[in-house]
Amino acid sequence: MLVVGLNGSPKRNGNTAFLLKEVKKNIEELGGEFEIIDVQSVVLDCKHPFCMECKSPCDQNCLKGTKLEEAYNKITKADAIIVGSPVYFGTLSAQLKCFFDKSRYIRNEKKWIGKIGAVATVGASKYGGQELTASTIQNMLMVHGFNIINDGYEGFDSGHFGVNAQEPANEDRFAIKRAKVLAYRIKQEIDKKR
Repeated sequence: MLVVGLNGSPKRNGNTAFLLKEVKKNIEELGGEFEIIDVQSVVLDCKHPFCMECKSPCDQNCLKGTKLEEAYNKITKADAIIVGSPVYFGTLSAQLKCFFDKSRYIRNEKKWIGKIGAVATVGASKYGGQELTASTIQNMLMVHGFNIINDGYEGFDSGHFGVNAQEPANEDRFAIKRAKVLAYRIKQEIDKKR
């Protein structure tokens, strides 16, 4: 079981990374592997970090030999991904938007159809746009054909939109619990596919 976490925050060790590390810890306890990809560093490795739509259909030439190409290949090999983002103006980070904008060729090749996708978000306040951000990320995943799951699991409850925290995330006990529940749900869904 391989799970990839996308840290869509410009902070490598901020609140979003903390949530992903909580899921990672639980996935590893369940016998899986978990790798975190720092989205900002992989998009900045490209000559143009944002999509310029230079060709349609996309020929992926702008990605050749970049960390972004490596990141897409890791997602293609993974059983599931968790996309994490801080809330910026009620939506996801620009870094994460660039990451998905440049993935157009993967969509054309249908490489991620049927993969499991989940979301983790962090906002500055209790009602700081976490659900709207989660919904936006889920929509992007659906456009790729991901099977979206939430943080619900039979041994716990039905869940909601994913793991959503108020910063500082390391003090949000509820979000930490939801990270554990999400890990169980991910394992369950991967086991169903095997």
